[in-house]
Amino acid sequence: MLDGAPIVVIATGFAYASDNVKTGNLIQTWILRADVSPLLAIRSGEDVSICGDCGDRGREVDGVTVDRACYVNVSQAPSSVWSTWRQGRYPTAWNASTFAGRAVRLGSYGDPAAVPFHVWAEVLQHAAKHTGYTHQWARFPELAAWCMASCDSEADRVRAKFLGFRTFRVMVAGAPLMAREVRCPASAEAGARTTCERCIACGGNAARAKVDMAIEVHGPAGKVAAWHRVHGVAA
Repeated sequence: MLDGAPIVVIATGFAYASDNVKTGNLIQTWILRADVSPLLAIRSGEDVSICGDCGDRGREVDGVTVDRACYVNVSQAPSSVWSTWRQGRYPTAWNASTFAGRAVRLGSYGDPAAVPFHVWAEVLQHAAKHTGYTHQWARFPELAAWCMASCDSEADRVRAKFLGFRTFRVMVAGAPLMAREVRCPASAEAGARTTCERCIACGGNAARAKVDMAIEVHGPAGKVAAWHRVHGVAA
């Protein structure tokens, strides 16, 4: 949906629970280039097909990706999932009812906007609950029903609210909350009081929660992400 390139969506966690202590036991969905490994896609810039204009993608300089601030360590789960799929070790026939009663994370890696809307509609028709985040909120306002707008600045949040989104804002440590924002209760700075699976507030307008969420920069590239927010690179 972003640039017409071939992608694949792989759902994991049906047989074995996720070991992600923050998210809990959510079905994880990985949005990947079908023809290029995740690491190669980052180096070549072809990850634009699954990440769009996210400011944390980084940029290539002399064949090396620099200034990448994404919290996902692509060399781990995304690369493992892609490799397993390329080896034909995942079943490719599916029925949306497989998700019945389960909690689903839309886009454990990759932006849900890259996937045709009807695919998520089928999944969420059966799933008990879900979380989802999109950086492509300005281009795909219809995702407000299911996804939080990923915001990198206060200005981002204002624009996303105008389009009808609930928001999930990433901010530097110590930054103040905006009106009707709360700290993500599964975050380290909020004491990791719960998991995404139990909280389930980040389900867009479909969620019972009506306040917006905020979290401090985190992940392996946290320092770069913080620099982006301070200097407006990702905004």
